[in-house]
Amino acid sequence: MTVIHEINALVWLGELGVRYGRRVTLGDVPGEVWDEVARPGVDTVWLMGVWERSPAGLEIALRDDALLASFRAALPDLTPADIAGSPYCVRNYVVDRSLGGPEGLAAARAQLAARGVRLMLDYVPNHVAPDHPWLTERPGCLVRGTPDDLARASDAFLAVGGQVYARGRDPYFPPWPDVVQLNAFGDELRDAAVDTLVAIGDQADGVRCDMAMLLMNDVFAKTWGDRAGPVPAEDFWPYVIPRVRARHPDLLFVAEAYWDLERSLQQQGFDHCYDKRLYDRLVHEDAGSVRAHLGADLAYQRGLVRFLENHDEPRAAATLPGDRERGAAVAVATLPGATLWHEGQFEGRRVRLPVFLSRRPQEPVDRALHDFYDRLLPAAAAVRAGDWRLLNCTGWPDNDTHRNLLAWSWSDGDMRHLVVVNHSDTPSQGRVPLPWPDLRGRPCRLTDLLTTDTYDRDGDELTGPGLYVALDPWHSHVLTVGAG
Repeated sequence: MTVIHEINALVWLGELGVRYGRRVTLGDVPGEVWDEVARPGVDTVWLMGVWERSPAGLEIALRDDALLASFRAALPDLTPADIAGSPYCVRNYVVDRSLGGPEGLAAARAQLAARGVRLMLDYVPNHVAPDHPWLTERPGCLVRGTPDDLARASDAFLAVGGQVYARGRDPYFPPWPDVVQLNAFGDELRDAAVDTLVAIGDQADGVRCDMAMLLMNDVFAKTWGDRAGPVPAEDFWPYVIPRVRARHPDLLFVAEAYWDLERSLQQQGFDHCYDKRLYDRLVHEDAGSVRAHLGADLAYQRGLVRFLENHDEPRAAATLPGDRERGAAVAVATLPGATLWHEGQFEGRRVRLPVFLSRRPQEPVDRALHDFYDRLLPAAAAVRAGDWRLLNCTGWPDNDTHRNLLAWSWSDGDMRHLVVVNHSDTPSQGRVPLPWPDLRGRPCRLTDLLTTDTYDRDGDELTGPGLYVALDPWHSHVLTVGAG
């Protein structure tokens, strides 16, 4: 089961520099820090934002008053030196020299590999910076415009080197001012994308593809119409991914995906796609909604990425205060599929930092939350093996709080685990029948991996009416089920 730890490389290295009193690059991160990053239960580290950022894109961003206001809101003592530009406005897929360059990245990958951890990096398939070499060297990779387009809609087009190009966009929002649109329908771009991803695969074990659904034929046609040319017979990702895997068979492909296109992207070759739907249901909806989502077929669920935050979402500690975050974290950590943790989440950081910034505000560590995650990650690693099953919860005519309970089991031979979460702000009780008939006629002991509490129960009860569960709001059990 893939467990990803996302780290903002630029901010992280800057803070390490303060910690150690010297400049720290990817090539000379102390071993003890890699031990902290490659914590038990994590098998993939995503170093977000290692590629060369665009000076031209930065100049555009600095003229955006709304963007500057968001910077000051996140970092009240903002200085010009704190604004580094967007890591998704890529000038070149070369590791930035300020972070240690390609040699530093190779050293970082070796440090992670020595700890049994994979390295994942970004790829931005939809757009490039206005000073990316392709604008002069491979203009056929881009969506072109005309001088009339530029005169009519300067917010949607820009001129570079005497040529007019479309600014990057998705179909639901105005154009992004700091990037130039790539042409997913063009043969030249598709081949260039293969070359770029092969080069990334030379340096990493996985790739997170930004806004991957924008390159799908139907989405791209809706966004660009005839301007991109005829719709190819083959979709973008089914063309690109097999050609990359011919060189890197084990490269992990993760899609940032929205608009309920996760299944389609899985079918087009991605190993995992963001499960934004589960995130929304955990944050905004009740247990019944979450349960309905978890009723999807298992093959689909194994191809999802469960998360409570990432660099695009608000911090979990701000959105899900107190025990609510803990309950939701138990859920995302113990479900099938991949899990994504965001650096700072374990410490309870509350400020979502714009990716343009190289420094973040100091925040106190929530020690109790940190200790909780220290217990949860290894517990989840122990639980998620073998067969997963969503379980029913039952109640009584005068008590329907069992509807607030979410429950599932994992079984791998004699290793059996049960997870129960009270996804509500109400104390809830119910019974959870366990799916193992061979427990009948013998005593059983259940051990909670988060608290070490033990419960001795009769196997007939566990498989008949079911385990009686009473949980406070947002509380949970992560139980090993064994012989008594």
